[in-house]
Amino acid sequence: MIMFSKACEYAIRAVVYIASGTSETSKVSIDDICAHIEAPRHFTAKILQVLTRKNIVSSQKGVHGGFFINNIQRALPIKQIVTAIDGENLFTGCALGLKQCSHKKPCPMHHQFVVIRDELNRVMNETSVDMLAKRMADGSSVLKR
Repeated sequence: MIMFSKACEYAIRAVVYIASGTSETSKVSIDDICAHIEAPRHFTAKILQVLTRKNIVSSQKGVHGGFFINNIQRALPIKQIVTAIDGENLFTGCALGLKQCSHKKPCPMHHQFVVIRDELNRVMNETSVDMLAKRMADGSSVLKR
């Protein structure tokens, strides 16, 4: 089942990887990120530019530069990454992609999908970057196949 775009998948993986091993004094390079999340460099660089503009990750240029995540960014919900890359449609859209689907004029899947959509919204809001980074750090989760 495809839930997120490929860009969004890479964004979540990159943010979690950065958060699992960096601080404001230690940064990670784009090459290191790409190697650890199995993502193409050019595509990942564009994604990280968006995430930096949206203040989801931080970057520093220069010899000691790279990407890092501060404590405020660690507390961000995963939903913020999803909406930065894919927008709100996953949390508000119709299961069948209809523009006019609503509670008053539902598509055939509306009532079942609203339950799933609301639960996904709750989970993405309640799961922070730091929660996923800690799972990486303690070895209970991985980002590679």
